[in-house]
Amino acid sequence: MDGEMGTEAAAIEWRHSDVPVPYETAIAEMEARVAAIRARTAPELVWLLEHPPLYTAGTSAQPEELLDPARFPVYRAGRGGRHTYHGPGQRIAYVMLDLNADRAGRGRDVRCHVWRLEEWMIRTLARFDVRGERRDGRVGIWVAGRNGPGDQREDKIAAIGVRVRHWVSYHGVALNIDPDLDHFRGIVPCGVSEHGVTSLARLGIAASMAEVDSALRATFDEVFGAVTLSRTAGEQL
Repeated sequence: MDGEMGTEAAAIEWRHSDVPVPYETAIAEMEARVAAIRARTAPELVWLLEHPPLYTAGTSAQPEELLDPARFPVYRAGRGGRHTYHGPGQRIAYVMLDLNADRAGRGRDVRCHVWRLEEWMIRTLARFDVRGERRDGRVGIWVAGRNGPGDQREDKIAAIGVRVRHWVSYHGVALNIDPDLDHFRGIVPCGVSEHGVTSLARLGIAASMAEVDSALRATFDEVFGAVTLSRTAGEQL
């Protein structure tokens, strides 16, 4: 039918950007893609990328949690959550899915979508022998007790923030592979001051971005039950 997707409507497209993407560019492209998904003129999309160093403020961000506003650019994100940091060494996955879709158990349930994003991160981390965990009242994925049974420290390794427009999701997850963790000192990450931030590198795991991307691809379908198609880096949305 004119203006509608054909058989590829059942497939999720994957896009990789191999150079850091400016935040405003990413927001504009996500919003355009969300509109196209709703209009059924483009498939759903998982976009893997990095950003240059910056802070984002979600809809619940508090001004006092931005400790060093002059350190990096600060952007109002429009997603849920509070302040977070994005930068090189962090794998961003922006996930644009139609939550109206009657497949793979989907439905108009934002909490279920967030749970699946968390589960995706947990299963990805398990590929590197890291036990990622949920915590009640703290969105994101946490690593606990890495220094032995008596260690009570918990550090966040993956942040999650979503926005839904006309029941199409966007924004997504940020997994710390080997970012400069000192850059998180300019904020209270996600509004949680009593816990720290970690990365695969800090945990002693020398994983490349390509290896993490491979794990993300392998575990995505386990959680979201999707058919996927690929797009090479540098192609336009």
